[in-house]
Order: sequence, then structure tokens, then C-alpha cells
Amino acid sequence: MESKDFLESSVLLNESQYQEGYNDGFNDGMLSGKDEGKDVGLKHGFQVGEEIGFYQGCLDIWTSAIKLDPNTFSSRVQKRIEQLQDLVTNYPLLDPENEQLQDMMEAIRLKFRIISANLGLSSTLTYEGHPKSSHQDLETI
Repeated sequence: MESKDFLESSVLLNESQYQEGYNDGFNDGMLSGKDEGKDVGLKHGFQVGEEIGFYQGCLDIWTSAIKLDPNTFSSRVQKRIEQLQDLVTNYPLLDPENEQLQDMMEAIRLKFRIISANLGLSSTLTYEGHPKSSHQDLETI
């Protein structure tokens, strides 16, 4: 009978140690996962903010030029500048879980390339800071 109690207490001790180790590992993983997630989020958020800022800066220059001389750009280019301004203004910087973010950023980039090409600036005015693909960027972190 003592042998049975001894084995039972050994099994319970083993299970108890296993559960304690599992809980410790789980808690440590949660902490390091949160830290890593925060770092990735900060880096990606900074990159997005930097890119949106670049486009807004270009828009500010173009709209200032239009205010100084309404005939600076054709009406078609002015319409595209307005469209880009709407895209940039409506980009949800404070909603990182919005499923449309990537599509919206691609629309901004495309509209910017079209305007740059219309102005003959496509080879000189480009945003160099954005990653080639978001998947590639996340792999380097």
C-alpha cells in the first residue's frame, strides 16, 4: 500500500512540476511576445507615418503652387491632386486593425505615381523609405 501512495505522490509531483514549468514558460512567452509585438508595431507605425508625411508634404507644395497660380497645373492634374489629398486625409492612422489599410496605401502610392508622371517627376520624386513589400519587411525584424 505504501508503494502505491509513493507512486501516486511521485506522479502528482511530476504533474505539478510540469504544470508549474508550463505556466512559467507561458507567462514568459506572453511577456516577450508583447514586447516583440510592440517593437514591430512601433517600427511599422513609424514607417507608415513617415510615408504619409512624405505624401502630405508633396501635397502641401502642390496646393500652395495652385493657390499662387491656379494655372500651374492642368485641371486633370489638379483633380488628381485633390483625389490624393482625399486619400491621404482619409487614411486611418489611428485604426491599425482596419483591413483596408494595405489597399488604401497602395491607392495612395498609385495616385502619387500618376501625378508624378503627369508632372514629369516620376524619376526624380519618389518616396524611398517604404519597404518593397510588407511581408519582406516583417521578416527582417
